[in-house]
Amino acid sequence: MNYNERIRELREDSFLTQQKIADLLHIGQRTYCDYESGKTRIPVDSLIILAKYYNVSLDFITGVSNIKNPFPAK
Repeated sequence: MNYNERIRELREDSFLTQQKIADLLHIGQRTYCDYESGKTRIPVDSLIILAKYYNVSLDFITGVSNIKNPFPAK
């Protein structure tokens, strides 16, 4: 699974709208839709924000791992 499928899955599993996540990232809903569809690559800083928000590791959110480890604490 790649990151665009993973961020969609995480959003839908949390019963959130694209607009809610777009607001979190301070972007438009259309831009976020493009991230989920794979039309536009999501910036790394946005991936970090999403990983923190969903409390999952970057390995999980990017599809490197299927193990849902929590985001590392400082």
